[in-house]
Amino acid sequence: MKRTRILLADEHSYFSELVEGLLEPTYEVVGKVRDGCALLEAALQLKPDIVITDISMPIHNGIETIDELQRRGCHSKVIFLTVDSDADFIRRCLATGAFGYIVKERLAIDLLTAVQEVLSGHLFISPHDGKGSQRSAV
Repeated sequence: MKRTRILLADEHSYFSELVEGLLEPTYEVVGKVRDGCALLEAALQLKPDIVITDISMPIHNGIETIDELQRRGCHSKVIFLTVDSDADFIRRCLATGAFGYIVKERLAIDLLTAVQEVLSGHLFISPHDGKGSQRSAV
């Protein structure tokens, strides 16, 4: 059976290693990049099923990069992974067409669930009010 292919983007390599460690038993991490420019190139070349990206990255931030990927016809599903849990910021990220939003402090709790939900066509948002994750069909 073909494993889901995931591309990671975070300027902090230790964080990408942590994410990869959580994903690897089930999913195939096809690449790890540290800036928006490298993310754009890697996503267009590797055509992953899912892109998991930080928002704050050098050169181009995650939102700008995902907007550009959409314009170039990339059909990878996107999950943002960030420290910000502000509702307006979440809406801005989801406006790019992203399917998920994980708050970094909840990484170990939410990552695998978020990937499963996104693969099932559902929107996943880490809780930001202490009441549990939010899920809806997309």
